[in-house]
Amino acid sequence: MESEVAMGFQVLELRMEGSLAIITLNRPKALNAINVTMVGELEQAVNQVRDDPRVRVVVITGAGDKAFAAGADITEFKAMSSIDAWMFVQRLQRLFLQIERLPKPVIAAVNGYALGGGCELMMACDIVYASDAAKIGQPEINLGIIPGGGGTQRLARLIGKQRAKELVLTGEMISAQEAWGLGLLNKVVPADQLMVEVRKLADKLAIKGPLAVMAAKEAIEDGYDMALERALAYEGKLFALCFATEDRTEGVNAFLEKRPANFKGK
Repeated sequence: MESEVAMGFQVLELRMEGSLAIITLNRPKALNAINVTMVGELEQAVNQVRDDPRVRVVVITGAGDKAFAAGADITEFKAMSSIDAWMFVQRLQRLFLQIERLPKPVIAAVNGYALGGGCELMMACDIVYASDAAKIGQPEINLGIIPGGGGTQRLARLIGKQRAKELVLTGEMISAQEAWGLGLLNKVVPADQLMVEVRKLADKLAIKGPLAVMAAKEAIEDGYDMALERALAYEGKLFALCFATEDRTEGVNAFLEKRPANFKGK
């Protein structure tokens, strides 16, 4: 399979492999800590994969074998005023919402530490596979601050308030197996098999109908906080809209003809 690396990035790599886009946070000496430059480049990369019709699946991972992202770059915090911090965290929250609401499935391949902003980035992804050596946590409390990129909100929604409070208030790291047991991860695999397993999953997702994938993501994300009756009505509308697509015709015909479907995203 041909591999194409997008140019113009300093602290991340965007690689295209067929219908798969792999975004790699690339500051291994800093444990892929998220700085202002990386936030800007992630915004650019996310927009690029969103608008590229070739891309069916997105993977986000970290360079090296130690860290997915070990949090925000604390060296930038030292000179931050309260206003600076507010501006930074607003931008970070918008970025993670952008990732969460991408119309294409996003897989986090957590290859090491996912702490602070790294944990928040991980939680913004649709599916999370982690190395058995990964460590997960929201240690901001140890700096006299709190999570600001969605850590208090997504964590509570994913694992419940009491468990979220324990992780946020203690600031402790937990193992990948513990995180899986809490429901934070979809799968834990040996470190040397992480990208193999992620690519297998990506291949499964890439052959699904893109419009149906987008609708399913939208139904789950937007319906989650609705009252059930309203959420069911919303789901029903999206279900009906799928029937206006060529992909629905292709999917039904392929099923009846007992052949693989060839979805075009139309």
